[in-house]
Amino acid sequence: MAEVYRYPLKAFTDKTDYLQIDIVNYVPIRENSARTITTIQNGTPIDSERKSFAGRAQTRNVGFNSNTTKKKLKDTILLPIPNAIVDQNQVKYGESSLNSIAGAALGGVNEIMDVGKSQSFEKAQRRLGESFTNLFGGTVEASGGIRGIQGFITRRLAASAVNLLGANISAGQILARGVGEILNPNTEVLFEGVTLRTFEFTYKLYPRSPGESLEIKKIIRTLKYHSAAKLGSEAQGITNEVGKESFIRTPDVFELTYRKGGSEHPYLHRFKQCFLSNVSIKYTGESGYATYEDGTPTAMIMTLSFKEIEPIYDKDQEEYFNGKSDGVGF
Repeated sequence: MAEVYRYPLKAFTDKTDYLQIDIVNYVPIRENSARTITTIQNGTPIDSERKSFAGRAQTRNVGFNSNTTKKKLKDTILLPIPNAIVDQNQVKYGESSLNSIAGAALGGVNEIMDVGKSQSFEKAQRRLGESFTNLFGGTVEASGGIRGIQGFITRRLAASAVNLLGANISAGQILARGVGEILNPNTEVLFEGVTLRTFEFTYKLYPRSPGESLEIKKIIRTLKYHSAAKLGSEAQGITNEVGKESFIRTPDVFELTYRKGGSEHPYLHRFKQCFLSNVSIKYTGESGYATYEDGTPTAMIMTLSFKEIEPIYDKDQEEYFNGKSDGVGF
């Protein structure tokens, strides 16, 4: 049965804001659907058919990256709301340049490549000739006529010749040095892809009783255990001690939820499933080494780094954008 660990070691009420970390088995994204948030009642995870301690059912769809039928809840950790709450939604953009000469040549090349779609050899032959004519004509026009294309070719040959002697110069630099001009690069920003979000939380842990000292120890053990890679291969059925060291499997997955009492927090951002990429524990606190009689450090600093498994897409934000769900979205 899944265990529930908490710091501080006290009851959470309907008015308590906290971070809930559910630890589940890894399910490949291609097998994923929607995920269900686990509700805590009297320190125990409960399913969607029961009520939370706030007297309300708290199961709802919060993403597209977790499978409700294949995932298995292993443990839950309850921590205070972090002092620094930041979410950054980014996509990648990059600059791209294409001068008019290269653009004209590219258009002609694409036209030539399309010739293969012709239905007959005679038609393809005729279109091929037309395409080469268009390629040459378009390139010459973009270069400013025959003299322009001659000058462009001359500069290219000159640059190649000089570079054989160890120089590093381009045709454009020769043009700039000679007449103080360059080809218009027609620079624009193009979409390049998506990014994965990362989150880092830092907690200062101060054990105030033997019970709280043990609870902190269990939390640290749990985080280290579930973030570690697993030996063996379930897919290959390798379980013996010698063979299983030939394979390693994906660590467990962490589902983070900001909560207010028994409900999701009505304002703060949502998370997709995460891997715990780093667990850092400083056992000397902020003032050096000091322990209680049983050896428990009087102060510790725990830093957790999470990385979401998949990017954020518009479909994830849609229900929040349309006002169908509370909060600011992912």
